[in-house]
Amino acid sequence: MIGALCGDFIGSVFEWHNHKSKEFELFSRNSRFTDDSVMTIATMDALLNDLDFGLCYRRWYRKYPDAGYGRSFQAWAADDHSLPYNSWGNGSAMRVSPVGCFFDSLEQVLAKARESAAVSHNHPEGIKGAQATAACVYWALHGEAKTSIKRLVEERFGYELNFSLDEIRESYQFDVSCQGSVPQAIVAFLESSNYEDAVRGAVSIGGDSDTIAAITGGIAEAFYKEIPFHIKNTVMSSLPDEFRKVITSFYARCGWKI
Repeated sequence: MIGALCGDFIGSVFEWHNHKSKEFELFSRNSRFTDDSVMTIATMDALLNDLDFGLCYRRWYRKYPDAGYGRSFQAWAADDHSLPYNSWGNGSAMRVSPVGCFFDSLEQVLAKARESAAVSHNHPEGIKGAQATAACVYWALHGEAKTSIKRLVEERFGYELNFSLDEIRESYQFDVSCQGSVPQAIVAFLESSNYEDAVRGAVSIGGDSDTIAAITGGIAEAFYKEIPFHIKNTVMSSLPDEFRKVITSFYARCGWKI
């Protein structure tokens, strides 16, 4: 989804230079897409063409090997015969948002989110992070109120969401685990008033800024149904042609306008 890619692009300059405020310039000359965007495109490709997720993740990694992947994922993606490596990292959640809007039932979404995670991130927390993110996209897209989404996430996945960004902003630190970043990304969405506000909130707590903003951005797009033109246009015009082709096909398949 474009919302995840925009979140990644905006958050990219803050991953190693955290900014503990919602006030910042959205774009700079150092803004770029990262592994979050590459793998989100790979998920779209797998869904569109009914391909194995592992095959697509390896294929797209090899197209863009310098996009900022973790070392464990790099080792997995570089070897055609490597097995899942029991990761609980947020890589499973950063790439899953297209799953949440591709299927007609929550059961299908959860099953496919598990499948997308398990090829590499087969730890229970890695699977849960992917499923929770995809479920939030599904619920947001299908008209659930934020209060309902919060309750459903807490009941179904056991994430504790009774905190505010203001409460954690000062003390929150870099955490690449699903359990340490997916709840924070969801709260950034829950507190937001629009798409841009959601991404600003995600960036404002620091930590793994591009990934948190990508997770938040996918959910926020599904809920608000729009991304400001200046954000969408800046990011889309900066992406490779083959990214845009996959996005165009994916949105057409879902019956959406870009």
